[in-house]
Amino acid sequence: MSNVTVIGAQWGDEGKGKIVDWLASRADIVVRFQGGHNAGHTLVVGNETYKLSLLPSGLVRGKTGIIGNGVVIDPEALLAEIDRVRAQGLDVGPETLRIAENATLILPVHGALDRARESARGERRIGTTGRGIGPAYEDKVARRAIRVCDLGEPETLDWKLDELLLHHNALLQGLGAATFEKAALMDWLTGLAPRILPFADTVWELLDDARRAGQRILFEGAQAVMLDVDHGTYPFVTSSNTVAANAATGSGVGASAVGFVLGIAKAYSTRVGAGPFPTELFDATGQLLGSRGHEFGTVTGRPRRCGWFDAMLVRRAVRVGGINGLALTKLDVLDGLAEIRICTGYALDGVPVRHLPAAPGAQSRIKPVFETMPGWQQTTRGARSWAELPAQAVKYVRRIEELVEAPVTLLSTSPERDDTILVRDPFVD
Repeated sequence: MSNVTVIGAQWGDEGKGKIVDWLASRADIVVRFQGGHNAGHTLVVGNETYKLSLLPSGLVRGKTGIIGNGVVIDPEALLAEIDRVRAQGLDVGPETLRIAENATLILPVHGALDRARESARGERRIGTTGRGIGPAYEDKVARRAIRVCDLGEPETLDWKLDELLLHHNALLQGLGAATFEKAALMDWLTGLAPRILPFADTVWELLDDARRAGQRILFEGAQAVMLDVDHGTYPFVTSSNTVAANAATGSGVGASAVGFVLGIAKAYSTRVGAGPFPTELFDATGQLLGSRGHEFGTVTGRPRRCGWFDAMLVRRAVRVGGINGLALTKLDVLDGLAEIRICTGYALDGVPVRHLPAAPGAQSRIKPVFETMPGWQQTTRGARSWAELPAQAVKYVRRIEELVEAPVTLLSTSPERDDTILVRDPFVD
């Protein structure tokens, strides 16, 4: 049996939460390996809806959940999320959730700096959530981060806060924003420590022991390949690496342990925030996709921009992300459309190009080349086998496979966890 790594193959919000929840029934451990509480997963289980930002989705299945060292953690947000899902009946405690002791913490100063920078950008806003994720990752790379393990050493917090505030208060003052006092942050951290430290663990060793014991590990990514800080539409990206290779780095396992890489893609495209979006629709069809697909950000509530499926973009995600198979979600949103379009190429200033360029100016001038296919009038919602799908819907899925050069291994036809067509079990070698 293999481990499985789940990543987004577009710009996020592809329905990873449902797929991870569905796969968790076959796993022993579910690991979040990057991102922060700027990403969210919505899970619909019967009459209950769970909205998760930091907690691994597998907790809903009663599996062991792990937050890896690659995640940046707002401790207050994490505790609030734990309290919320406990109130919904989930058992979340140190017995079911472990947090890497070397994971970086997000402090209030990070959020303040994030928001001040976005405000200063004016019309060139990136579209961050303002929750401090970027500045926390900056501190990690600059070696001034406060980590989970530091909560147990007040003397370490003391000198680390001096260094951190020397940097951040100068930036805040330069941006005309309020600065922070060391004493207040020290009180905040020491007050949270007794609730956070019981979850802390040497996660790399825990996962190594699990792997040696033959347990199945499901690695859960946040955001998506086209928001990767290196490989996405920079600078309109997140602050971490979202590709499958980071599942190893962000959790402390060897590269070979990531197993089968499952990329999640919608049957159309969406994006939250600013940045290039070649297939975006500004007409009634775009509004229809948004309305039917309930396209609002799980974390921010912002409406998602909607457009046709971009096969060029997903093919790139397949190659860069190391994707072995796709899980295609929200096929039912396309039901009843007279025709459906797929982006099969790009043109830059009238000249065909093979991929989305790296330079922001060129990205903004990209024009999609479309292929049009007939739609279908029958419903696909709730289908659980290929035989239940309209013939034209099957042709659409097969055309996607051809264009992105990856097989569809799972097909989701509604938000309900069991409305899923399984082509290949990713956990089976």
